[in-house]
Amino acid sequence: MNKLLETAIKAAVEAGAAIMKIYGESFEVILKSDNSPLTLADKNANDIINSHLLKTGIPIISEENKQTAYAIRKIWDTCWMVDPLDGTKEFIKRNGEFTVNIALIKNNKPVLGVIYVPVSKTVYYALVSTKKAYKMLLKEHHFTAESEAASLEELIPLKEDSEKIKVVASRSHLNEETTVFMAHLEKQGKQVSTVSVGSSLKFCLVAEGKATIYPRFAPTMEWDTAAGHAICNAVGLKVLQTAVDRELQYNKAQLLNPYFIVKK
Repeated sequence: MNKLLETAIKAAVEAGAAIMKIYGESFEVILKSDNSPLTLADKNANDIINSHLLKTGIPIISEENKQTAYAIRKIWDTCWMVDPLDGTKEFIKRNGEFTVNIALIKNNKPVLGVIYVPVSKTVYYALVSTKKAYKMLLKEHHFTAESEAASLEELIPLKEDSEKIKVVASRSHLNEETTVFMAHLEKQGKQVSTVSVGSSLKFCLVAEGKATIYPRFAPTMEWDTAAGHAICNAVGLKVLQTAVDRELQYNKAQLLNPYFIVKK
């Protein structure tokens, strides 16, 4: 498993380097069939990640790959779940709040997660089985097991506070349901504040103790959440479906997630 983690980090960092080459240039934006944006950075990052992960012999589900039929996928007990550029809208806005997400799914649960933030050269990673997650700042867009990190920090979520709650709100998808959710907390006597950020960084904010809770009442796909889910589970946080109060599941027939909440 440690070898797989090293492979995932290396793939994410190299993909991030490729993304940054495009980030500094003018680039074309294409709309996919679902009206979501696609750039050359998405494609280049996906190609790099595939080149690393294919060597593991584990099948890959990626936002930018042609999706394998569920009749085949349903027999997989293990697979990679990849978003080569999460937060393409943030990338287009050039606000830096985009990530590379790689997770390993085993028996429908995330067991390994890597999130790379190319602009800051920051890697968030976890093996769920170790019950620990880390934040690593790299000096360059390059990683090996012997890489010298500028800093390494264990992620520790906030302790529960009965009065104060800091809610993560999406940079691009704040909606009425989220506003109603926060109003409900205030009616319970909570002091509610918000922090807004794009992409899978929302999971990272909760995992590293910069926010208390992340409610998501807008569509996400499995590749948007799997890596962050692993990191949150590793530090004792839950990623619960709102309708049935159980953890999100992966490699489903439909790769669209139900609404969920990240919390203690």
